[in-house]
Amino acid sequence: MREYFDTELLNLNNQLIGMGTLVEKAIRNAVKIIVSNDQELLEKSREQEELINSAEKKIQNHCLRLLLHQAPVANDLRSISAALKMITDLERIGDQAIDIVEMSQYIKNRNNVISVTHIDEMANQASKMVTLSIDAFVKKDFELAKSVSKSDDIIDGLFDRVKVETVEIIERDKALSEEAIDLMLIAKYLERIGDHAVNIAEWVAFSITGSREL
Repeated sequence: MREYFDTELLNLNNQLIGMGTLVEKAIRNAVKIIVSNDQELLEKSREQEELINSAEKKIQNHCLRLLLHQAPVANDLRSISAALKMITDLERIGDQAIDIVEMSQYIKNRNNVISVTHIDEMANQASKMVTLSIDAFVKKDFELAKSVSKSDDIIDGLFDRVKVETVEIIERDKALSEEAIDLMLIAKYLERIGDHAVNIAEWVAFSITGSREL
């Protein structure tokens, strides 16, 4: 029985890795679309959102089956409960990635506003945080989960920088005001993605220690 349960937990880990990979791709595609306005990527992003939603339901059902039929012990129960919370944050990150994609369609003079901001760096940092949080869960690595919280300070600093850059763009060329403000709102979505990654890391901590404290 224990061997079967361990196999099912490994399966859960693999499903979480798969969902995390989809979310990372969604973030990267969103930023590529901001820069290139590639309509093929736009359609791919919408398909990815559906895959993320489907992955959430699949993992949710898997967790509920384990809870109902396997009577997990305390450590296993924490892992399964944490996974249920984590997929909610991953799904919300997917939603925010598609929000970024939709908002990017309004940025017309994209080359004039994107090249002078830290949007790319914010997106890379957000994607990295998602990767770290999932890795921390799979490896049961508390220190790795803790590093996600430290990375959030970096993304918050980048968001503050983008706000300053937005003002600089508007002061330099008022014709770019709308694009600059849209870009700042996109940066806010990326900052929120970082917050969700921290939430995931906190649930990883819970799965390991029984506390969400990082």
